[in-house]
Amino acid sequence: MSDLDSEVLPLPPRYRFRDLLLGDQYFQNDDRVQVEFYVNENTFKERLKLFFIKNQRSSLRIRLFNFSLKLLTCLLYIVRVLLDDPALGIGCWGCPKQKYTFNESSSEINWAPILWVERKMALWAIQVSVAIISFLETMLLIYLSYKGNIWEQIFRVSFVLEMINTLPFIITIFWAPLRNLFIPVFLNCWLAKHALENMINDFHRAILRTQSAMFNQVLILFCTLLCLLFTGTCGIQHLERAGENLSLLTSFYFCIVTFSTVGYGDVTPKIWPSQLLVVIMICVALVVLPLQFEELVYLWMERQKSGGNYSRHRAQTEKHVILCVSSLKIDLLMDFLNEFYAHPRLQDYYVVILCPTEMDIQVRRVLQIPLWSQRVIYLQGSALKDQDLMRAKMDNGEACFILSSRNEVDRTAADHQTILRAWAVKDFAPNCPLYVQILKPENKFHVKFADHVVCEEECKYAMLALNCICPATSTLITLLVHTSRGQEGQESPEQWQRMYGRCSGNEVYHVRMGDSKFFREYQGKSFTYAAFHAHKKYGVCLIGLKREDNKSILLNPGPRHTLAASDTCFYINITKEENSAFTFKQEETRRRGLAGPGRGQGSSHLPVHSIIASVGTVAIDLQNTECPPAPGGEGGKLALPTENGSGSRRPSIAPVLELADSSALLPCDLLSDQSEDETTPSEDEGLSVVEYVKGYPPNSPYIGSSPTLCHLLPVKAPFCCLRLDKGCKHNSFEDAKAYGFKNKLIIVSAETAGNGLYNFIVPLRAYYRSRKELNPIVLLLDNKPDPHFLEAICCFPMVYYMEGSVDNLDSLLQCGIIYADNLVVVDKESTMSAEEDYMADAKTIVNVQTMFRLFPSLSITTELTHPSNMRFMQFRAKDSYSLALSKLEKRERENGSNLAFMFRLPFAAGRVFSISMLDTLLYQSFVKDYMISITRLLLGLDTTPGSGYLCAMKITEDDLWIGTYGRLFQKLCSSSAEIPIGIYRTQSHVFSTSEPHDLRAQSQISVSVEDCEDTREVKGPWGARAGTGGGGGSSAQGRHSVGGDPAEHPLLRRKSLQWARKLSRKSPKHPGKAAAEWISQQRLSLCRRSERQELSELVKNRMKHLGLPTTGYDEMNDQQNTLSYVLINPPPDTRLEPHDIVYLIRCDPLAHVASSSQSRKSSCSNKLSSCNPETRGETQL
Repeated sequence: MSDLDSEVLPLPPRYRFRDLLLGDQYFQNDDRVQVEFYVNENTFKERLKLFFIKNQRSSLRIRLFNFSLKLLTCLLYIVRVLLDDPALGIGCWGCPKQKYTFNESSSEINWAPILWVERKMALWAIQVSVAIISFLETMLLIYLSYKGNIWEQIFRVSFVLEMINTLPFIITIFWAPLRNLFIPVFLNCWLAKHALENMINDFHRAILRTQSAMFNQVLILFCTLLCLLFTGTCGIQHLERAGENLSLLTSFYFCIVTFSTVGYGDVTPKIWPSQLLVVIMICVALVVLPLQFEELVYLWMERQKSGGNYSRHRAQTEKHVILCVSSLKIDLLMDFLNEFYAHPRLQDYYVVILCPTEMDIQVRRVLQIPLWSQRVIYLQGSALKDQDLMRAKMDNGEACFILSSRNEVDRTAADHQTILRAWAVKDFAPNCPLYVQILKPENKFHVKFADHVVCEEECKYAMLALNCICPATSTLITLLVHTSRGQEGQESPEQWQRMYGRCSGNEVYHVRMGDSKFFREYQGKSFTYAAFHAHKKYGVCLIGLKREDNKSILLNPGPRHTLAASDTCFYINITKEENSAFTFKQEETRRRGLAGPGRGQGSSHLPVHSIIASVGTVAIDLQNTECPPAPGGEGGKLALPTENGSGSRRPSIAPVLELADSSALLPCDLLSDQSEDETTPSEDEGLSVVEYVKGYPPNSPYIGSSPTLCHLLPVKAPFCCLRLDKGCKHNSFEDAKAYGFKNKLIIVSAETAGNGLYNFIVPLRAYYRSRKELNPIVLLLDNKPDPHFLEAICCFPMVYYMEGSVDNLDSLLQCGIIYADNLVVVDKESTMSAEEDYMADAKTIVNVQTMFRLFPSLSITTELTHPSNMRFMQFRAKDSYSLALSKLEKRERENGSNLAFMFRLPFAAGRVFSISMLDTLLYQSFVKDYMISITRLLLGLDTTPGSGYLCAMKITEDDLWIGTYGRLFQKLCSSSAEIPIGIYRTQSHVFSTSEPHDLRAQSQISVSVEDCEDTREVKGPWGARAGTGGGGGSSAQGRHSVGGDPAEHPLLRRKSLQWARKLSRKSPKHPGKAAAEWISQQRLSLCRRSERQELSELVKNRMKHLGLPTTGYDEMNDQQNTLSYVLINPPPDTRLEPHDIVYLIRCDPLAHVASSSQSRKSSCSNKLSSCNPETRGETQL
């Protein structure tokens, strides 16, 4: 056995294991055959073909050499003409010369000057050498390109011309007398033109660039003109040797005059051969040139459609960004251009639009405007083609914006196209920053590599959710992400429009703290201290910061956070600090000279208040606005201060500490409210109290969702229990009334339960929301939800769904609309595309208008596809105030405002929203790379440890002792470390049925109505209309704001009628007009009451038919006599009004959890917030 083993040879290295298993022993016999591939390319002919034709670089060199030879022959011909003089004698080589003189009277032609020329020996030798080389090259190319048909090669025009210009010279080598024979060498210009065309094609192939058809056609046309002129010049000059013997210059002049159809007649051909040549050349020009021009015009028109190229030289010397879209609409284009060029440092940038579709008429007209024609370049092409990306110079771009087509019916398919575009751009230009807009959240992780990503459905649903608990969040965010100077509405006579327009100019800016004049003096101080004093001194609102060693942005990190010089501060202001000027003034009377038991010494700080300049620069005038604390401040409900500070002393507010005090500045620990819920007995004894837990949702419907700590059920609810209108074995409830919810419902109407709807639920179930404030959520869906979606939402408490449509009254009643405070109507995907673009919102608008008439007390938030359609929300045909607002909108649009629609009442009140208004969020990220992160933090989409969240607090009559927004800022910073960023104000307004010509007439009517009522109000700086209650010294009882209490609306309507009657009695000058006005008011009131009764009967009959109780339907509650608007970062001296809702950025409750329940109770007792509204008036100071 050992002998056999020793005889076994080692396996060869390339031996296959399969052969070993099969017992193949033939590997030991070296019978393998080496096979050579592509042996046909090793032949001599193939190698020559590879060198002369196939290889781009070598072929380019050959054609360049051929082109040079043809130009050389033309140059030699010109040299021969200049050296030849027929007057010295004409004849063949070696023959005696004969002199010739032209005789005009003779009709006979002497052909000798035409057949024979004088050619020097050296010139002949050079021409023969060139002819031999050209002949050999031609024959070689004929041989290499031969494909079986020799006649096709022989009768080619280029071959015939080569033979005419080369064979005679070769013959003269063997027959000397023919060396002076005329040979039309000037025809080589056509061969040079042909070689130039082939050379350009090889040049584009060699450098792997797409040839420009426009450039090639212009070159061909130019070469054709040169060849015609050169051929005509040389031909006429030679034939006229038998005539007047013209020079080359004279012949060239004659050709130019003839081809330009001028025809002076000073130079004319004398003999018929030259005349015949002129006729032939004119016929050729009339045939060839129009064809060339037609091709050129066609290519020019195609280039105008496709947009041409963006040159490499421009890309290297100029800055440009690329906008990739699948279809370009005029609204999208103008939103992008207005927002992009609103920033001063982007004025020198160029915008290259890459779109696969042809430019429509509206876009073409806009791009012809001088303002945009020099900045915007439209290229028709696809981002998936490297040639088109090269045309746009994507690798040299400063940024690439890839936008999705939201008007597509299949939004998933639109996302897939966006993903492919992003991949193609990243593959072609990996260093180009990408700004990608995606529609569906489940597709977001495919473009995670992009520098900035905005998911439309994520932002949309989170914003709509916050609208239900923080009114008009959509308007707040939209105004923050739009670029504005705050000049909108400043010419309006309405006070609220001027203030609303001015505050809309606030945006988010950033600055390094060590370099900031706003915040540099607060280094080493707490964040809350810096926020309050910066707002009091400069009018800026500090909302967050970012550490140098941490990339995460923290909103309101709390009083324990100490500011460092390396921190990046984020603040809200009219303009950034670099565009601000500071003016310091000394006060005439120092505060320390004033006597008073509650006043301390004057502060060392100089006084401050802000004045915004009209051209974008802020001039800040410093005045003393210190509010030193006074001991012994009163608590509870206090009387309002008087205008001049006399009378009862204004209660003091605790100062904001420079450093955190752990015993007094802890925010409420919302994680500990479980004991409060447990100790509070249930009002409904029949219902068992369900315990909730806090944790992270176990099932996320898509990849990439940010984990958020939420209120969850201890055990997942069965799918059958999620159905609101159908009972199951676990419960028998079939309508919202049977559930006995303590809080009002939030109803969401959507077409399908997409994954984005998950982001509507999460902010409403976040851990920092109090359990007592959780509102039941009902999803009214047109289609049955997917089991995966139900699996994701079954862990949340009080979340139900129901199949139905928003245009069906029965569905609305069954889902409990009469028990709801908020109804959110999401734009349906199936209606986003229509034959007429702006008709996509028609069904949604009409349905919402119907619900607005049936349930006037319901707060309805509607999503629209086109922002311009928001003027139809809550439409009143004969409302003169709405007509005046329409005129104001048109005037603002003519003034170039990017927010012309902001004065529409539904938008100002946060009742309407369009996701296209958030496109500016992506555009602003090019200049402010932090805007997407801050917006996601405000919307609750991202939860960074230590970062605060957005919430709201309502101002009641008991809280008006605070007086101004600046004192409220101090109160919140000192007690609960909350940062207010704005006010949502609701005030009464009498909508007149008259039709004044402008807003000034409407304002005069409102003021007159207010003057008639004996309310003892003193008009302050903010109140100038009936019932606004904005005066500085007006009493709380004199205000008639109808913000949240529905019971005040009938009273307001009765009051408005009383004011109208008093107005009619008070105006003796125009009794007929006043009487007509009063009769019109009465008639409209009766018509409305009759219409309300009909609608009420309709709703009640349907409720009885469905077996629902009718007790919850309030038929008289109407909110048509109020208007609401958002004030972002108002001035500190802004007076607070009843029913104001203040936007707050509250500290993260998990950032600093108290160590004992006693500290938590002491912290909560010092809050003036919405955690416990009943105890707000008894706040201890």
